[in-house]
Amino acid sequence: MRIEEGKCVGCGLCISYCPVGAIQLNEDKKNNRKKKVNIDEDQCVECGVCLRAQVCKSQAIYLPELKWPRVARRAFSDPMVEHKETGVPGRGTEEMKTNEVTGRFKRGSWGMAVEVGRPGVGARLWELELIAMALAEKGVVFEPRNPVTFLFADVKTGKLKPELKNEKVLSAIIEFEVKPEQLREVLKILKDISDQVETVFSVDLISFPEEEEKGPALKIAREMGFPVYPNGKVNLGLGRVLNK
Repeated sequence: MRIEEGKCVGCGLCISYCPVGAIQLNEDKKNNRKKKVNIDEDQCVECGVCLRAQVCKSQAIYLPELKWPRVARRAFSDPMVEHKETGVPGRGTEEMKTNEVTGRFKRGSWGMAVEVGRPGVGARLWELELIAMALAEKGVVFEPRNPVTFLFADVKTGKLKPELKNEKVLSAIIEFEVKPEQLREVLKILKDISDQVETVFSVDLISFPEEEEKGPALKIAREMGFPVYPNGKVNLGLGRVLNK
């Protein structure tokens, strides 16, 4: 996002709408005005919230043409934008948490996701790369339909295309599948690496609800010190046959 200085009246109404605090009200000595609004381009994630809020009466906020690699910010921060590689808007794949319908994750393995960043915090893509490379070293195979996978220079190592590393996004999701023998090691990697990133991340663990005690996967997570918050989605009205 950008501010057209000639139109900005310095009212500051847009400031509270920025989820990463990139909009500031500063003195404008050059134009002999007391205040003007400025967008920190390095912090801006191109989510478009300030523009869609339509609080700027003078219409000073606008979206410039975004080029690579900055356009990646918008793709992972603006929920209205579809990823050109997947045709799906948002941060991850479709219906990851509706496994009883889609059957993406088979018995004998579990689905996992690492959600890097959050509105109000954001994340640099180098933080995502750090996590992805650590997981890849343990043989994790990343979900090919996830938009993050298209950012890798080498999907086998989790290494990003170098020009992307310092781009900032609201959040991005790494998706993969784990076998029972991998789970403890994967959880240990995530716990160890949490001190090496500056943002926050959460871990999704998708198991089968009919398993004893809500699944051995959750038991392992608790044993390793991960707080477990059971969650799921109810698929009313999808009109699809349940996965068998």
